[in-house]
Amino acid sequence: MHDRYQALIHRIIDATFKGQIRSKEQVYKMLQTEISPGTGELFERCLQTQLDQVQAQLNSKDELTQAKATRKQRALKTIQGEWERWQQQNQSNVALTSVSQAIAAASPDEQLTILLQAIDPNQPSVLNREQLQQLAQALQQAANQTDAPELRSALLEFSTGITQGLKSWQELEGSVVSWIFEQGQGALGFGATSEQQGPWSSWAKSLSSSGLKQLFNDLALHQAVTSDGIPAALSQSSWIELALVLQRLQLGLVNWFDKQPYDRTAGKRLSISTYLTFTAVWSQLSQRFSELGQRQLADGCFQMALQSLYQFAQQDYFPLYGGLFAALSGESLRMMLDYLDQPLRQVPNTQSKARILTLLGFSQRALGQYQQALRLHEWALEIARDARDRRCEIANLNHLSRTYMMQKQYSAAIDGSQRALILTRQTGDRLGEANALANLGCSEVFQSQEQNSLDEDQYERILGYLQRGLQLSEQEGDRPSQALCAHSLGIAQVVSGQYQAAAEALKQGLQIAQAIGDLFLQGMNCVYLAEAYYGLNDGEMAVYIGCLGMYLLHQIQSQQWRQSASLLSVLQGQMGAEAFQMVLMKFRPQFLQQIGVDGYDYLSTLLAEYQRSLE
Repeated sequence: MHDRYQALIHRIIDATFKGQIRSKEQVYKMLQTEISPGTGELFERCLQTQLDQVQAQLNSKDELTQAKATRKQRALKTIQGEWERWQQQNQSNVALTSVSQAIAAASPDEQLTILLQAIDPNQPSVLNREQLQQLAQALQQAANQTDAPELRSALLEFSTGITQGLKSWQELEGSVVSWIFEQGQGALGFGATSEQQGPWSSWAKSLSSSGLKQLFNDLALHQAVTSDGIPAALSQSSWIELALVLQRLQLGLVNWFDKQPYDRTAGKRLSISTYLTFTAVWSQLSQRFSELGQRQLADGCFQMALQSLYQFAQQDYFPLYGGLFAALSGESLRMMLDYLDQPLRQVPNTQSKARILTLLGFSQRALGQYQQALRLHEWALEIARDARDRRCEIANLNHLSRTYMMQKQYSAAIDGSQRALILTRQTGDRLGEANALANLGCSEVFQSQEQNSLDEDQYERILGYLQRGLQLSEQEGDRPSQALCAHSLGIAQVVSGQYQAAAEALKQGLQIAQAIGDLFLQGMNCVYLAEAYYGLNDGEMAVYIGCLGMYLLHQIQSQQWRQSASLLSVLQGQMGAEAFQMVLMKFRPQFLQQIGVDGYDYLSTLLAEYQRSLE
């Protein structure tokens, strides 16, 4: 074999000298034909020997010898380049063969998992379009070579699904972001209110696949997966088509948003929205397939959701402190949390897992599920420490502090924020420090109020914490943290009776929360802003802002809506029912602009629901 490869190298060099090699492709085909699998190292040694020999000849003082050596070196460099190309292609072929063989050898319960691992974008080497086409062909060949009817059927399903998925993606590829320009100045994102807006209906128009078209139109109409989108059990081939298309849509959107130079903040926010929205879609699909009794496809949806979240956790804009409600709210959010919570226990502890648990934890806190939030943050904290992810560790200490504060466990909240503050100053995490200062100041105010011990000196010290936190978050340019710090400052000022200053801080927090689309912080700023207006004896503004906060928090199913409803009940009792309704009528144009006619009509019903719950 050694002699054979030496002869091959000499043959290519001779052909080059004679002008018989007209392109690098000829050299590649000769290597492809002559080199046997598993003998690459031997060929490489033969090639290196020739390169070493020609290098010695280049050092010769004889000009003729040097000239021949130079020509020979050029020929050898061509061989070396095509040899490297052959290696890469051969490795790709080996990988494809390995995947197709693994699918063929696996049990029916494991086959889909193997395929999804092969298309996981978190893997070091991800199959591209050409390789997926080759995999589909390899699976079809494997199906033709087996005598087992069940295996043959499964392999053909996989091959058909990949082929159809690539075809559908080709139809969509040119219109991944065209919907943004079609709707002009309309809001970006997935929360469209009519079939004519948003991406799903736009994408549906480009598809010839009736199943995908039906699902996308369902998402456009309901902003969720319903039985209209998946009316009956799906074949494996149709599910694989769906998986490939959704995955590539998400990757295409994120890639485009991440590269927008005109507004990096907006691009990041839209990327976050995309990751979370597609995770929610996978969770809804999983529930639907569970309803249809297709457990394997439901598990496949969870695997796809995890792939998306693990990729999200690697991004520098992964939200350790906020931003979740920019994309999700209400039932979509709750479904995603329920969907991911339990299966995550089976996933190995990694840095990415800690970050995903952090996201789930502060989402549960926003919904008022405090015990669940504490459990998730404690779990994330343990993993982050093991992974030496200090930023994630600090974030979870801050979230634990915030959650304890909302449970009125102020000593625990102060302890958590102080631990976070110490770590931030050791590591230089200024964003973590801003959040720790906000938590510490807010917790100390609440504790002092509870103990009736807040004096002027103590208030000034606490105010310094909160103002410093807001200043740091502004310097870091982190909008969610700015909203939280302004909110915390406003709360402290409401509690201490500084109503005018509180109103200014809470208005700032509300404006930022609206800009970033954080519905929870919008609602909570409204809750305390209403209390500030009440303290300023401006009952009408307290009613307007209080109703807005009550409605927004109820929409995302956060139990904090009851805090606002409590103040509104007091105001209704003081004003009288008729005068209260007159105030609602006065602010009707503002309500319609903020929450629409349905939201406005629901305000009285919601307040009555709260009052009945007290009986």
